[in-house]
Amino acid sequence: MQKLLEKFKETRNYSVELCKPLEIEDYIPQPVDFASPPKWHLSHSTWFFEEMILKKYFKDYKIFNPHFSFLFNSYYHAIGERAIRTERGTNTRPTVEEVYEYRKHVDSHIEKLLENNKNSELEELIILGINHEQQHQELLITDLKHTFSYNPTHPVYKIGFNLTAQENETAGWLKIPEGIYEIGFEGEGFHFDNEKGRHKVYLHDFEISKHLVTNGEFLEFMKDGGYENFKYWLDEAWNWVCENEIKSPLYWQEIEGKWFSYTLEGLKPIEPNHILTHISFYEAQAFAAWKGLRLPTEFEWEVAANQLNWGKRWEWTYSAYLPYPKFKIAEGAVGEYNGKFMINQMVLRGSSTATPKGHERKTYRNFFHPKYRWQITGIRLAK
Repeated sequence: MQKLLEKFKETRNYSVELCKPLEIEDYIPQPVDFASPPKWHLSHSTWFFEEMILKKYFKDYKIFNPHFSFLFNSYYHAIGERAIRTERGTNTRPTVEEVYEYRKHVDSHIEKLLENNKNSELEELIILGINHEQQHQELLITDLKHTFSYNPTHPVYKIGFNLTAQENETAGWLKIPEGIYEIGFEGEGFHFDNEKGRHKVYLHDFEISKHLVTNGEFLEFMKDGGYENFKYWLDEAWNWVCENEIKSPLYWQEIEGKWFSYTLEGLKPIEPNHILTHISFYEAQAFAAWKGLRLPTEFEWEVAANQLNWGKRWEWTYSAYLPYPKFKIAEGAVGEYNGKFMINQMVLRGSSTATPKGHERKTYRNFFHPKYRWQITGIRLAK
């Protein structure tokens, strides 16, 4: 298990590296219910290893703090009561120092466990825990950006850590002929349960854009009154636009007639050639309607992605998050990981610049409610 131990250490260390630019005050605030503070992400990812692994596999393991199971459980009903999600930022205790001590305590026990155990079930749980932490590394940085965006001084997280300053490397359209295609994970290596159940789908012939929509293209939509014209919007989406007075992508600000965007390097001018980010499904669908085009389904996306090297921007698809054939929810707390969210969510494919290296796959099925846009999300069109 030496390679697994090295991967465990590498993953745990990266979470700490992400927090090195932070001041102590940055670890705690939570201005919105859907984004958690860095201190909570550091703790919850540690709680996963303690709760799911050490309590079961480490003989005579002594838990670090009896309150942590309540404080840092996210949504696992099988494990017990949980602190209220919207109040994670109100907990000034435990201190940040205690959280780092918690991580050291759990890490040392996991390392001892891996040195002396060759249980295949344990190995699978460690791999799941690593991938779980990688998910939270992405959330930690995108949640932090959302919190920083509330600060009128536009704080800088780290120079050179913009994450939204990419340009397209290809252009044109990829033609896919009609036919029966195989969808879903196949082969060796880690994958989540929602990717399993490889199955056949029939696709009509279609074309899919080789490039993602840019800031400049979306500015044209805005200038043409895209946010003011109901005919481009789904009914629920139009209500969202009106109720929230949405007039631009998340983090965009118009200052003296020029558009700027908040980034992790501070406030930057909008670059027309940069790939559009921080878009909701509602906005993605409306833009596609304005162009007289549409969003691809997740099956179309996967088939096309197998021919091209895509990624580094979560892309909205026009597919609801539903189970694949033969999908079964696993027993115990691990079974609460994906299956119970298969309602009122839309699938995103690809990965993003915030996704840790090695955590992306063409079969990876990310999912969010269509109103959310704090992740690094973009638009690829189809016809």
